[in-house]
Amino acid sequence: MPHAGETHGPASIRGAVEALGADRIGHGIRALEDGALVELLNERGIALDVCPTSNLRTRSVPSLAEHPLPAMLEAGLTCTLSSDDPSMFGSRLTGEYELCRSAFGFDDEAIAALALAGVGASFADEGTKDALAAGIRAWSLSLVSPPSGD
Repeated sequence: MPHAGETHGPASIRGAVEALGADRIGHGIRALEDGALVELLNERGIALDVCPTSNLRTRSVPSLAEHPLPAMLEAGLTCTLSSDDPSMFGSRLTGEYELCRSAFGFDDEAIAALALAGVGASFADEGTKDALAAGIRAWSLSLVSPPSGD
């Protein structure tokens, strides 16, 4: 999976898709700068692994308040969360989810949608994907309908 569109502009994402045939891109946070690229990514269902902590620490975004993840999701892009390089950036996947809650105001539904997108975009076999997705859906439903006290 190539990394593109973090420190370089949308042309790097397009290059990864067209020249390398990428079906998943590490980062991709600069995609919104090119409307035609957004359409291409949506048409092909190409997932973008977004790493807010890494993006902040590499100064690819000036602040979390200016991070494009919420706008990327609003544009219909398939986004997953990633920890990028935990030993370098001190990021863990659970921390990225917590950051989405605190910095972007993501609720349980948005968190579940990100997790489901990650499962869908993964390279796992279909059985594993189905089991993981069922677990995420069960977690999400348990928040809406707590178990009865029978």
